[in-house]
Amino acid sequence: CWCGYQCCAKISINMFFVDSFVRHHPNLFRYEKADQVYMHDRFLQWSVLPFLPYWVTPNFLTTVRVIGTPFVLLLLFYDFYSPAVIFFLFLAFTDVLDGSMARTQSKITSFGKLYDPLADKLLIGTLVVTLLFRFFPPYLGWTILGLEILFIIGAFFAKFIFKKVKSANRWGKIKMIAQLIAMCLTLFALVWNAPALMGFAFWVFGIAIASAVLSLFTQGI
Repeated sequence: CWCGYQCCAKISINMFFVDSFVRHHPNLFRYEKADQVYMHDRFLQWSVLPFLPYWVTPNFLTTVRVIGTPFVLLLLFYDFYSPAVIFFLFLAFTDVLDGSMARTQSKITSFGKLYDPLADKLLIGTLVVTLLFRFFPPYLGWTILGLEILFIIGAFFAKFIFKKVKSANRWGKIKMIAQLIAMCLTLFALVWNAPALMGFAFWVFGIAIASAVLSLFTQGI
């Protein structure tokens, strides 16, 4: 009973701080309309989004990704690659789902524009540290980590120096998709003991790096 009380108390305290933050920064959570809606957004709008509860928001799905990332790290640390693949695919799907929900339901927020890419970088950074430095040349991992750090610095300057919050551009989206595909190929290679998939993943990481460089030069985030 005492443990349950402590757990409820912690949740209540956390919710208090969340509500307080929202009240003091309403501009960060004001909904905006999307400039562009993609084909996959329309597909998810009719196939998946209608079945989600009304209280699920894009930022909620992003939070699920943040909370789930340490569990992926734990599974990879103990070499449980099969469940790690399933869990990683689920978290990657929340990345697709939150963006489609925000664009099709006009629920884009300035907070989400910062929160979503940071959640992506946390997930990718976790897999880079646990997989790339173990199974690929070290320079590949350092390059991807360095580029992600530059993205974070760019987002910081855009928000706090230039007072602008930008969504990822087309090259940034290609970079993220390529990273997710490369990570999936790497995990499948470990599950099935398929070196050919590992080699293919290496080249897909190269596409992600090229897309990241183009994204930085064209938009800075």
